[in-house]
Amino acid sequence: MFFPLSKLIYFVITPSNFFILLGLAGCILIFGGWTPRFGRGLVLLGFAGLFLGGLLPLAAWIALPLENRFPRFADDGAPIKGIIVLGGAVETQTTLARGQLSVNDAGERPIAFADLARRYPQARLLFSGGSGLLGTDGTSEAEVVSRFADTLGLPRTRLILEDRSRNTHENARFSAQLVKPVAGERWLLVTSAWHMPRAMGCFRQAGFDVTAYPVDYRTAGWRDAWKLKTFASDGLLVLDLVVKEWIGLIAYRLSGYTDALLPAPRPNSD
Repeated sequence: MFFPLSKLIYFVITPSNFFILLGLAGCILIFGGWTPRFGRGLVLLGFAGLFLGGLLPLAAWIALPLENRFPRFADDGAPIKGIIVLGGAVETQTTLARGQLSVNDAGERPIAFADLARRYPQARLLFSGGSGLLGTDGTSEAEVVSRFADTLGLPRTRLILEDRSRNTHENARFSAQLVKPVAGERWLLVTSAWHMPRAMGCFRQAGFDVTAYPVDYRTAGWRDAWKLKTFASDGLLVLDLVVKEWIGLIAYRLSGYTDALLPAPRPNSD
């Protein structure tokens, strides 16, 4: 129940959708002859939201606390037991329809996967990703990664595929069940920097001690907090992502899926 309900809620509260729905509701009130004054207010509010979120650096201010929460991974020479990459980067339907691998804006995840597989040839390689869509043909993201392992430069003999998870909570739970980590082992967790706090919280709650390896940054740092966007679509794309992520953090904490509202690095860890 949590999964389909979360999809519906996210659709409505995604900022770009929400501002458009506000404007649409305002137009209905205006042209329907009901409360034109209130309707005009909704239209202006929707337009202001699109303007603020699209062209002003609002998205950067919301994204930076997430992206800066866990530092970039620095190799200290300690042995790496395994590498976990979370799904969310592969467009499964487009890939299957076109017969070639198609990735979205989180494409750094599989790129990092291939790079780390090469750098740590003894490490176990786990890809965690089922189907995150409602009403699909059941093809998981893990299955697509397996089919296109050669394209990504991933050694098939080392791949471990977790294909049941539909969200971050299940990524962590099913991954822990699959590889049964032992205390003291070092596993790298690869996901988008803006998604890393929630992912780390879920893995900790699942009893799986992992080290953050953030990729897919959407900001260049605090300098972006003062820069205007050239295209409104760019700002709204990031705003949609990070607002949903903050809401996800709150929902996961209330559901007991994470160990803190905004998980942070632990001393001498992560």
